[in-house]
Amino acid sequence: MSAEIVRAACPHDCPDTCGMLVTVEDGVATKIQGDPSMPFTDGTLCTKVAYYLERTYSPDRLLYPMRRVGPKGKGQFERITWDAALDEIAARLKALAAENPETILPCSYAGTMGMVQYSSMDRRFFHKLGASLLDRTLCSTAGKFGLKATLGGSVGMDPERFDESKLILLWGANPIVSNLHLWSRVQEAKRRGAKVIAIDPYRSLSAEKCSQHIALLPGTDGALALGMMHVLIAEGMLDRDYIAKHSVGFEALAQRVKRYTPDWAAQTCGITREEVVQLAREYGGIRPAAIRLNYGMQRHTGGGIAARTIACLPALVGAWRDAAGGIVLSTADFYGFDHAALERADLLAGRRPRVINQSQLGDALTTAQPPVRAMIVYNNNPVAVCPESDKVIAGFSRDDLFTVVMDHFQTDTADYADIVLPATTQLEHYDVHKSYGHLYVLANNPAIAPVGESLPNSEVFRRLAARMGFDEPCFRDSDEDICRTALASSKEAMRGIEWNALKKAGWLKLGLPERFTPFAAGGFPTASGKCEFYSEWLEKQGVDPLPFYNPPVEAPGADTELARKYPLAFISPPARHFLNSSFANLARFREFEREPHLDMHRSDAERRGIRDGDLVRIFNDRGGYTLRARVNGKPRPGVVVAPSVWWKKYSRDGGNANNVTSQRTTDLGGGATFYDCLVEVQKVA
Repeated sequence: MSAEIVRAACPHDCPDTCGMLVTVEDGVATKIQGDPSMPFTDGTLCTKVAYYLERTYSPDRLLYPMRRVGPKGKGQFERITWDAALDEIAARLKALAAENPETILPCSYAGTMGMVQYSSMDRRFFHKLGASLLDRTLCSTAGKFGLKATLGGSVGMDPERFDESKLILLWGANPIVSNLHLWSRVQEAKRRGAKVIAIDPYRSLSAEKCSQHIALLPGTDGALALGMMHVLIAEGMLDRDYIAKHSVGFEALAQRVKRYTPDWAAQTCGITREEVVQLAREYGGIRPAAIRLNYGMQRHTGGGIAARTIACLPALVGAWRDAAGGIVLSTADFYGFDHAALERADLLAGRRPRVINQSQLGDALTTAQPPVRAMIVYNNNPVAVCPESDKVIAGFSRDDLFTVVMDHFQTDTADYADIVLPATTQLEHYDVHKSYGHLYVLANNPAIAPVGESLPNSEVFRRLAARMGFDEPCFRDSDEDICRTALASSKEAMRGIEWNALKKAGWLKLGLPERFTPFAAGGFPTASGKCEFYSEWLEKQGVDPLPFYNPPVEAPGADTELARKYPLAFISPPARHFLNSSFANLARFREFEREPHLDMHRSDAERRGIRDGDLVRIFNDRGGYTLRARVNGKPRPGVVVAPSVWWKKYSRDGGNANNVTSQRTTDLGGGATFYDCLVEVQKVA
């Protein structure tokens, strides 16, 4: 039989959302590669997804439904049938729903980003049920709300234009690890003479290859932006015509930033005055100037306001006039998927269930009233990825909590499940994808039949809906019906993008101008249609309408008892070979990462008698865990870094970075504050 090539899309939580080609021979996928016809992917995949066949065909893959037979957390299960599993789940949910459906909680996140398996049949099911709503805040909500306040939404410059930029600020971004195809464009710009500046507390792989690295303290990004504004305005390095025509509140902003001098910014950020002034002058004097803002910088208490503040910079200097200028955090709001039709919130029928913030899942599972009594976990590994995980584990350990986990593998969370259901991988189901890092829509076609008895998430919720007696026609939609629904949008950019054509082509670009320059003539999706230095939207929420500095709660060097007890700032950026907690169970990628480790500056290590290779314990009042010290110059002094997220079962003592992180949330959006975290480190005897 001749080989067949199937067009697919990478499902993972990455801005690149790559087009893929899967070679199939005799029903077996034998090769996976980047789609060379898709401009953004350009034929290459990251190391993780290049080995995706090892995930699909892993000997550790879950193949059958299972029921727990041992204590929670021990991972002891017996095989059962799908009918037995679904009958038991439906019976438990019916009983709880009859008493109070808000005791049921869906717990999903970004294990797959496609509309079919991530955000359609599942949402319909829980809306009809009247279950508690989950606020999915772990990654990006602070930045999302910050950009909404300034720009009107998750919009920005076209990432494909970075290779034309002359100045690039990688602000909290490490694209070698988490945005590989943007990095190739940044490198091309650098070869053409662009200056590339990394702004990051950590000398990441990307920072090592930049023209300059500004190693500010964690959580002080907003202070640096305010200091830059002070210099730009004081020295007149402004595009006054653009400001006059396409912004709101400049005079108030100019008055506000007088207090934020470069000396103040330098002291706050732990850098030199010269770094602040030089950065501002280069940003005000070089065109085109592009900012790649990424999510690490908004994972602290002031993260939303910090993102909002940085997003003001392009309008001040007129960077939006250039296709290769402006800022991008996410491109998601350029799409027009019909989320209302996908998710069907109307099935709530007027009910207003409580909302549980995923960043505070530990508290929700241990103290919420009424208590959460059933959880359906899918596309997610909360025991590994949610903050303050000792509380999360305490919640999952409750004997009165009925837990269902749908996954490819026996994750840390699956070890606590009552029922485990095998899910299909991306090679085994339909889906349709947008991106938050480019401007293409992608189709995912199933390349092979489901492995073992695995089922798509959508089919599991279809079958559960039937058992629950939900008879609305939407519960009978096929996966391809859902793809068509997603694309049935009135938004101009989606015009002409139709499912049958998309699944054949694999990818189609949004209907935007070839030299897309979104805000060259204003037209921001704000209430005013302008860049809002002064935000009435924030003012109505009781938030200061102008940019200001909102410092970390757990700030190193602060005159607080907490900072004296735990003097080191801790951040846990993505490990190069993991994606959130995905891939961390596969031997190849654990070998690449070697073992959980902590990067320390030499001065901090020497002060504690720690040498390179020593076992150390990192801890604070929330918890701690043991890992290997790597003493080097990667973090700035006062900062320690643990590339993450390791599964707990693969660590030395059953812990990971989230043993020490906090459930405190951000100023805007209720996001996670993973990087607003003070710790101490000591050598293990």
